[in-house]
Amino acid sequence: MTRAQTQAVADVVLEEGAGGTGRRYVFSGDWRHRTAEAMAAKLNRLAKPSRDHDEFDLSAVTAMDTAGAWIIRRFLNGSGGEVRFAGGGERYVELVQAMPAELPLPERDTRRHPLFQRLFAPIGELTVSIWTDTFAAMFILGSAVRGAQMKLGRHAGVSPAAIVHQIDRMGVMAVPIITLMSFLIGAIIAQQGAFQLRAFGAEIFVVDLVGILQLREIGVLLTAIMIAGRSGSAITAEIGSMKMREEVDALKVMGLSPVGVLVFPRLVALTIVLPLLTILANFAALAGAALVAWTYSDITFATFLSRLQESIDFSTVAAGMIKAPFMALIIGVVAAVEGLKVGGSAESLGRHVTSSVVKSIFVVILIDGLFAMFYAAIDF
Repeated sequence: MTRAQTQAVADVVLEEGAGGTGRRYVFSGDWRHRTAEAMAAKLNRLAKPSRDHDEFDLSAVTAMDTAGAWIIRRFLNGSGGEVRFAGGGERYVELVQAMPAELPLPERDTRRHPLFQRLFAPIGELTVSIWTDTFAAMFILGSAVRGAQMKLGRHAGVSPAAIVHQIDRMGVMAVPIITLMSFLIGAIIAQQGAFQLRAFGAEIFVVDLVGILQLREIGVLLTAIMIAGRSGSAITAEIGSMKMREEVDALKVMGLSPVGVLVFPRLVALTIVLPLLTILANFAALAGAALVAWTYSDITFATFLSRLQESIDFSTVAAGMIKAPFMALIIGVVAAVEGLKVGGSAESLGRHVTSSVVKSIFVVILIDGLFAMFYAAIDF
């Protein structure tokens, strides 16, 4: 072992005084965080200082940081009298003496609040949170349009390449999973409908069931939910990670609007791809339903298409497609709001990504219900 390695090893030696009148603790070596755990265990095995005439020698210590100083200070707290240092090492003595004798305990609010406050405080916090999120969503939506700077003859606007890139990521790359899930959903609805209607001899009405349900409700709703889970979480994670790395602040320093640069292309892309994916999902679901109807109920494809034309009209298709742009805006705005709320930790990022998906799905279902009531009120 080299001399440098020997000096790097922390150690403490207990020396008994002559006649048993006192003890001397001699500390040596490197007392820093890398040796802290081992030396803390060794000090615990030594006899605790408990007499006024015990001495502590730090002259052989070669290095010390706050971790090592705190370990020594905690060991010296067992002394029943005044701590006495001898032998030199004044700078390390000052560091040990600067450590607090005891770490302050966190203050706990032990007061028992009134029942009224305990009942309604969570409701008030939820109300304030909803208002804050709504205000932030309106700010995001307005800033996205304003920050885009889409004016004729001005080259400082959002690059179309950014929008096309987001369309490719959110739309084209989502086609396989949307098609597969919609095909299976349509097949399941047709199978269950045919099984239940068979008892009444009305299996042909399974075409009406699948057509109206898929085109008015299920198609756009399930597509929006899947986009919220797939693209909404990605938007929150991307913006949140950029905020953690201070890239959002860098955009502000450069004189650019972070909302216009980061959020606007994603909002435009979502507004374009969600209606297109809804159309694709409707075709896939009807194909799955036609296949199951032919397999289970011997309803040929020609009969399926003929019955489908009789059961649906333009209003059936329009009722579902009108919802798609609104749901796309909601998903994008909620995801952006949660992304900009991310703090500086990975825990915060994960929490807000989860919150983004949950809130997006909840609001999408809420909007679908509001549209259903609106359509019923106007008999659409």
